Amino acid sequence: MKLKQKNLSILLVFAKEDAQSDGFWWAADKMGYKCFIAHNAEGALECYLDKHHDVVIIDHRNNKSFDPEALCRSMRATKSSDHTVIVAVTKRIAPEKDEPSVLSLLKAGFNKRIPENHNVNSCINELLCLEYGEVRSQLKLRACSAVFSALDNISEAVQICNEDNQIQYVNPAYERLTGYSADEVIGKDATEMAKADRNKTDLHDTINNQLKKGKFWEGTYHTRRKSSDVGISTHCVFSPILGPGGKLSHIVSVQKTTPDTSYSDRIKEAEYNLANVKLGLPVSFRRRSSGVAHGYPRRRESLAKIHSMTVEAPITKVINIINAAQENSPITVVQALDKVLEILRTSQLYSPHFVQPMKEGDTMTSDLVGGLVSQNVKRQLITSSQESSSVSHSKPVSGHHIHIPNNLLSQMQPEVLEILELEPSWDFNIINLEKATAKRPLVHLGLKAMARFGVCDFLRVDEMTVMNWLNLIEANYHSTNSYHNSTHAADVLHATAFFLTRERNQAVLDQMDQVACLIAAIIHDVDHPGYTNAFLINEKNPLALMYNDQAVLENHHAALGFQLSWKDNSVNIFKNLTRDEYTPLRETIIDMVLATEMKQHFEHLNKFVSCVNKSTLKLEETSSMSGTGSPDSMAIINQLSTPENRSLIKRMLIKCADVSNPCRTTEMCIEWAKRIAEEYFIQTDEEKRRNLPVVMPAFDRKTCSIPKSQTSFIDFFINDMFDAWDYFCDIPDLMAHLQENYRYWKEKSEDEAS
Repeated sequence: MKLKQKNLSILLVFAKEDAQSDGFWWAADKMGYKCFIAHNAEGALECYLDKHHDVVIIDHRNNKSFDPEALCRSMRATKSSDHTVIVAVTKRIAPEKDEPSVLSLLKAGFNKRIPENHNVNSCINELLCLEYGEVRSQLKLRACSAVFSALDNISEAVQICNEDNQIQYVNPAYERLTGYSADEVIGKDATEMAKADRNKTDLHDTINNQLKKGKFWEGTYHTRRKSSDVGISTHCVFSPILGPGGKLSHIVSVQKTTPDTSYSDRIKEAEYNLANVKLGLPVSFRRRSSGVAHGYPRRRESLAKIHSMTVEAPITKVINIINAAQENSPITVVQALDKVLEILRTSQLYSPHFVQPMKEGDTMTSDLVGGLVSQNVKRQLITSSQESSSVSHSKPVSGHHIHIPNNLLSQMQPEVLEILELEPSWDFNIINLEKATAKRPLVHLGLKAMARFGVCDFLRVDEMTVMNWLNLIEANYHSTNSYHNSTHAADVLHATAFFLTRERNQAVLDQMDQVACLIAAIIHDVDHPGYTNAFLINEKNPLALMYNDQAVLENHHAALGFQLSWKDNSVNIFKNLTRDEYTPLRETIIDMVLATEMKQHFEHLNKFVSCVNKSTLKLEETSSMSGTGSPDSMAIINQLSTPENRSLIKRMLIKCADVSNPCRTTEMCIEWAKRIAEEYFIQTDEEKRRNLPVVMPAFDRKTCSIPKSQTSFIDFFINDMFDAWDYFCDIPDLMAHLQENYRYWKEKSEDEAS
């Protein structure tokens, strides 16, 4: 238990000041403790009731001015004394004399006896022993009282048992869940109390084996109610508490109550959400808290959120039904259904996977497959047997060990260089860079970020080519746009670079992936006109006609990014790549840019949660565990490193980077909110002026509530996506900013309403 201990407060009670009282006084002064002194019982009691000192030292050396034991009893009679350490200073006993009994002191309420010794260093040692011994123990006891008070007021059902599985404590949520009162279950066998027909027969043995090894157990658990033998399905975490010698001393179970999860209810909920999606109405979201979840690490809470995510799609509805069917099925059926789930969690359900190799020399079939079916299939056929040696699987780059060329960076203004020093930090201020570079932040940040990740080395081009390319791309962003300008592109680039340095992304993504992510972030909104896809479609814009109303802007950004790159050799960053290197890099960049279309938001999120997070979660539940209870990381990394999963991860990475404004500092969040609102206001004005359909009527500059727009955006798009991303790559600082900003906008919205 990590506790912050306040500065120690000491009360000295001595009838008259002498060498001993002076010794404690100077010792406390040297240690920086707060020290008070009283000369009689009345003054001591009055001071104690006012200050509630941590330690009270009472002179017990034949004191005739007051009765030390009576004073101690008086202090112990007060409620505030429960966690106070009271010490008696007694006369030093000669070695040849018998040691007197301390029983009378203990009965009076003293915690400890200290023989007189006025040496200051001796007094310091005594105070240190008190601080790190009795006072620290009392601090933990106070904290335990706070913990139990918190447990009494949470919504999760908590049960604490001893090593023999006898129930020692249950909270009110447990009583509500089971129907049993605390008095009915305290001292009872927890295994007997929790027996439910829907639990597997060997479930408790499995849990106990995990706990005896000092490991967590987490999964679906059915709890019996008093009024029925039918178990209630809960998501449960069993945690071992180890005592002396590393042996199990207590077992803590936390059960997250959920609505009835019967087949019919699951299907009804899925059908309801699916119908809403078709009608364009909101999907039912459950609000969730953030931060540390009742003593469990924040990652545990994120894991629980993955279980309860309700962004339903038809395929996730099918997966949930199969998961439910596995609960009470024989092991052979469970294994067969696992294979079914593995197939269903692929992102290309209807793309052919050829299991038989092409006959040698059968060029006609190979050409037909490659030319008519899919370039990706042809590439898969070629590379499936060579995946381990593929050029796209080079050693991952951490983003920290590549040298940064000094030629162009050193020519930047000192003010710009100073701002760029903070580039690796999430709290980097892109608006400051925008001002310092006269609205040309993309070139400067791009040079720094691409140097940090060794992009020049990977592409085998010189730094001048990269700078020319960045200048050209930035010139094609519209500086007149309030939001979709090169500052936004630089902001997304910064977020992308930050995400690439997260530990799990470093383990899963290789250098080609990293380079593709950075380039995709740079070009993802190039030549954005400041209007939405719907606006361009409604006005029959040439771009909408060219791309058949499908992902109009995203297709344009990707296409123009490559057109500009191949425009001239002096800006062509791809010129030295071989075809085998360029093709997968180009495919990845295009795929990532197209993933930023918000129309496909929930599809990408569902795929990521089902194929990446839930697969990872399943491995964490079933894979071998280390001595600390953490899952076998290699099995997880291997699962995540498949080409398909890496594609899903990269899509989610750029999506989160693209809309990360609510996860920035509040100052930055407010600035970006104003900018996007202004851009939407301009579009609404233009739609009204030209008598076009108004795409977003809420963004009328005369009536719009920016705080309301932000809370709605966070509720509908941001919370679930960043919960999923946080579970995958652990971003606590961003989630803290997200909570803080949501509270800020919520308060502003309520102020407007009042």
